[in-house]
Amino acid sequence: MRLLNSQHHPTTLIMTLTIDTKLKLNSGYEIPQLGFGVYQTPPSDTARCVSEAVKAGYAHIDSAALYRNEGACGQAIRSFSREKIFFTTKIMPYTLGYESVQSQIDRMLNETGLGYLDLVLIHAPYGGSAKRKESWKALVEAVEAGKVRSIGVSNYGVAHLDELERHIAELEEERGGKGKGGVISVGQWEIHPWCPRDDIVEWCKKRNIAVEAYCPLVQGNRWGEPIVKKLAEKHGKSEAQILIRWSLQKGLVPLPKSVKSERIVANAQVYDFELTEEDMKSLDTGVYEHVSWDPTTAPLKD
Repeated sequence: MRLLNSQHHPTTLIMTLTIDTKLKLNSGYEIPQLGFGVYQTPPSDTARCVSEAVKAGYAHIDSAALYRNEGACGQAIRSFSREKIFFTTKIMPYTLGYESVQSQIDRMLNETGLGYLDLVLIHAPYGGSAKRKESWKALVEAVEAGKVRSIGVSNYGVAHLDELERHIAELEEERGGKGKGGVISVGQWEIHPWCPRDDIVEWCKKRNIAVEAYCPLVQGNRWGEPIVKKLAEKHGKSEAQILIRWSLQKGLVPLPKSVKSERIVANAQVYDFELTEEDMKSLDTGVYEHVSWDPTTAPLKD
């Protein structure tokens, strides 16, 4: 995949993408660029939604302990080829700590029945510096044990990310050398044209960390925005498809979600058109308005 890199602007893709496009992670594994999220999807509905998503071409499912639907995700994934589906889950917020993370990973493996977890993220930085370091160490050990393939963080601010780099250096020294502190493969944040998080994206791109975008559809709060509506009309696409395509062309890993069959399918039909450079620039809103929580601003002591 050819990328246009800039120190000042998020990466913009300048070649054709497909639903099979993957990004190479620092762990050595690959992540499908389009993901399917199951936040707030009822456990009773999750297996159906995940199955429909996989049939529509998604090969990347994003869950979390907080969502309480990991088991249903695992049930659906096991009905397909395990190796072809990338599964992410996350450590429960406000439960950081070495033993807590260890036990959560074992529970996740047992509940999903998947054999291994493709990606585990620390869901939020809450808990203080010592707990964040302990939690990261537990994730590193889970990778070494073959329970988890790649690890990362979610909702960390730049200060938390800088701290994590220090923790990785400390763990390398404490655990016996380079690589023993683990590698950050993925970071996940609320990202869309009204909350682009350029500082965090730049931090990650410099380190080849894949950036996932949750709430890529802004939870529907921006339907009817003139610029998005205009682009939808120009390309003969839905506003949702415009926003997902924006995310893909930024080099992000969008995680759209829906429980409606037709939308699950439509959200994956974003590969037969391309936003021009002018289209992309028109979505530079210059605002910072999140629609979900924002742990990135939490002080390091919290």
